[in-house]
Amino acid sequence: MKPDRVAELEQFVYRRSKMSDVRLQCCGIRGATTVSANTGESILAATEELLMEMTQANQVEIRDIAAVFFTTTPDLNAEFPAAATRELGWPSNMALLCGHEMNVPNDLPRCLRILMLVNTDKGPEAITHVYLGEAKRLKNKTSLAIGGNT
Repeated sequence: MKPDRVAELEQFVYRRSKMSDVRLQCCGIRGATTVSANTGESILAATEELLMEMTQANQVEIRDIAAVFFTTTPDLNAEFPAAATRELGWPSNMALLCGHEMNVPNDLPRCLRILMLVNTDKGPEAITHVYLGEAKRLKNKTSLAIGGNT
């Protein structure tokens, strides 16, 4: 084996031994809100607000975000919600994906949902899920309804 490769492997083993004290896992943070209108401006504003509330409620550092999935009900199509991350100055190489929710009868209209995957030392029980606007009615007992009682 070449000396450079040996040094590289030794460095890898050393870093791994230092990490053994830190137990990171990937946890999902759910969030949802309603959007006032099917306009690019409204979609981006609602997305920015929800992203900020989700990161603040869970003390998430942007560098710890592994990926973010955005979905909207079919009545929201004027803008990609992921574009809000550019407005917030988040890294351009962050893994983002947009899609539409299933078209379920009587579903909450103009609803934006986010699933943020984060690398954290917190367990799932320590995660706070965030629901804003009319989406508060989607929350479960372990979620934080911003601006209201939990």
